[in-house]
Amino acid sequence: MFDGPKPSDINNWVCILERSVEYEVELVKGYLANRNIPSNILSKRDSAYSLTVGETALVYLYVPKEYEEEARRALEELDEQDFEDLDDSSL
Repeated sequence: MFDGPKPSDINNWVCILERSVEYEVELVKGYLANRNIPSNILSKRDSAYSLTVGETALVYLYVPKEYEEEARRALEELDEQDFEDLDDSSL
């Protein structure tokens, strides 16, 4: 019956990230901006109640379709970099 929340369909844009923590999406948006990849945030967070669970708490990051591959590659590199930083700090 419930498949879970799905990002909205927006013409010529694709959702590459969804989180319930808004600052994580803001950080990724900044990372993509530094790589000259345009992006926009769509927040479904209910500001009246400050909910942090469920569909009304999700924040989505969209990029134009022509940047999707480049943006996904950048996210993979960011994930790998985080693990490398973690490994270096544990030495």
